[in-house]
Amino acid sequence: MAAERTWVPAMVPWRATEDGFVTPEVLEWYARFAEGQPGVLVVEATGIRDVASGPLLRIGDDRFVPGLRTLVETVRERSRGRTRLFIQLLDFVAVRRRPEPRRFFGRYLEITDSLRAQIALWLDDPRWREAEDDEVRDYLLTADRATLETVLTDRELEALDYGYRERVWDMHLPHIKELPRALPPLFADAAQRAREAGFDGVELHYAHAYTMASFLSRLNSRPDGYGGAREHRVRLPLEVLAAVRSRVGDDYVVGIRYLGDEVVSGGSDLDDAIWFGVCFAEAGVNYLSVSKGGRFEDAKQPKVGEAVYPYTGASGYECMPTVLSDERGPFGRNVPLASAIRRAIHEAGCSTPVVTSGGITTFEQAESILARGEADCVAAARQTLADPDWFRKIRLGHGGLVRRCEFTNYCEGLDQRHKQVTCKLWDRQFDPTDPAVRLASDGKRRLSAPAWSPPGDAPTG
Repeated sequence: MAAERTWVPAMVPWRATEDGFVTPEVLEWYARFAEGQPGVLVVEATGIRDVASGPLLRIGDDRFVPGLRTLVETVRERSRGRTRLFIQLLDFVAVRRRPEPRRFFGRYLEITDSLRAQIALWLDDPRWREAEDDEVRDYLLTADRATLETVLTDRELEALDYGYRERVWDMHLPHIKELPRALPPLFADAAQRAREAGFDGVELHYAHAYTMASFLSRLNSRPDGYGGAREHRVRLPLEVLAAVRSRVGDDYVVGIRYLGDEVVSGGSDLDDAIWFGVCFAEAGVNYLSVSKGGRFEDAKQPKVGEAVYPYTGASGYECMPTVLSDERGPFGRNVPLASAIRRAIHEAGCSTPVVTSGGITTFEQAESILARGEADCVAAARQTLADPDWFRKIRLGHGGLVRRCEFTNYCEGLDQRHKQVTCKLWDRQFDPTDPAVRLASDGKRRLSAPAWSPPGDAPTG
């Protein structure tokens, strides 16, 4: 499948246009990784719907294909044909920014008879059952916290404190109810466009806080045969996989990125992940990439005007562990999940490759994971961001020149604010007035990693 077992997982760099098109900055981002010649490079989570999603790549219409084709050609050229290129396909449901209370009560909150009844009971005044909408809104705007916690539902209070967020089990919403019918053709169409653009394969994003991961979650309580028991929760993910496979054919790579553990109360754990992994393997997926956590359920409260970010709670830490850690440290924390899933898949008679990631930072660490049979490929996002050339440096005998990630999650902080993602290590030595150095939009940081060539060679890029 690939020349070697080195892997760069999907990272969102926030370099696309506001309407999802490839830009020169997107091309340079992936070209720089390609110069390091990893075995596989996965393009960022790319929206399968033709809807606004900010500077995130999209593949929900044929008009996006020419730019994506240029991206493929750029990676081919800069990796000298050594790197296989996949694209991650993503769907998400609505997540709104945390509102100002005045706007929430004055505009967003639905005034229902149930809410009026709760206020009437709280105030012991039946006249509130007939109150006008504006009277209710004015009262709530000046109400104390105890009142709000009493009269609002849990979801209404969450919308005030964190911002409105849809769930895949919100069956009262017609578009949510229709997801099992809408998503398979959307994913299949996107996969077909990916093949037309020249990608070597697609990765179905079934991880973290997004739509497909939420279908797999134990928290999914849909009563329509797509929630509840494992057999029901895996149904739509399998139907999407089947639709994609039918569209792109058996000779095209279709992988899945999913969670080995949600790390949230009541969520799915490793037992679920093992069971799902065997299901996916038996259904013919070409590889499984295992992640961990990154959920909304335990995310920290955002500031007013910002959206909740799924990597701020305990589950987010496990997804992107930092140097500020417990006694286990940030390195290789997710490997046991991939190892258990891989073992179960082999015991089921399948040989589907399993990719591990999370705190992978040295050649010795990566090689030992492969030697012990804990995974078939080793993925490193933050280490590759710190030094896109590290695979090539090691292969050419210059391992001592590798720029090591410090796992401070400086990059994650930029991602949280939807700023162009860079690494602070790129800025250790550079002249911001040098016209050859491209800067981020804030004018303070390198937009790309410093160029590297083997000692004695002329610099490239």
